[in-house]
Amino acid sequence: MARNEAPRGRGEPVSGRSVRHGTGVRSNRAFPSEAYPDHLDPFVLFERFYIDPETGFPMHAHEGFEIVTYMIDGGMEHGDSLGVEHVAREGEAMRITAGAGIRHSEFPADGAACNGLQLWVNLSRSEKDADPDYEDASAADLPTAERDGATVTTVVGDGSPLELRTEMEYLDVRVTDAWTWSMPEGWSGFLYGVAGEGSVDGGAFAVGDVLPVTDARDVAVEADGELRLVAVAGRPHGEPIRQRGPVVL
Repeated sequence: MARNEAPRGRGEPVSGRSVRHGTGVRSNRAFPSEAYPDHLDPFVLFERFYIDPETGFPMHAHEGFEIVTYMIDGGMEHGDSLGVEHVAREGEAMRITAGAGIRHSEFPADGAACNGLQLWVNLSRSEKDADPDYEDASAADLPTAERDGATVTTVVGDGSPLELRTEMEYLDVRVTDAWTWSMPEGWSGFLYGVAGEGSVDGGAFAVGDVLPVTDARDVAVEADGELRLVAVAGRPHGEPIRQRGPVVL
């Protein structure tokens, strides 16, 4: 669903922006982007990535934050400086704590393209030098339940084995009628469209759209058929987010 190219007001859905990471790797970035140029404390960055066969990210370094990768389609091979080698497939997730520094690589598995969602979560100033760490979860590990008009899988939060150093919740939500998302007091977060279309608070919402939410309120979601989205919220650190490429200071 096409949208205005001009940035829109805070609290309204905006379209993600296309980003190229090199030959064969592209993404739809929810934020920061031309449409929403800010970070969403405690979140540094969120995007949907697409990696073509025989391409990917060779070994590279990260520092100062945590990464949650959630696969939508296909498989991705992960390797890192901790000695971990793992393939995450559709419906599976990984958490990396970069902390004081980690190196990792990401390539599509089985000679086929893959795509997924990647979230960068800031570490508080007191935890920037945390020991690097890694954790993964299979689709069966992530609890799924019916919740008031939607089927909800918890990627991070109550019942999920994935734990971060920031208090947060990450939900994969399939809405077939109507569903209400509630932002806790003092938290901030966003909705991001994965498949289908519908509306959020009466505004059109489809694949690649993002709704930033920085105040405690209920957001009404309605589906036109089926709408799949992710709902992510967390407690802000209240500290500046200074991103320098793969490092968050």
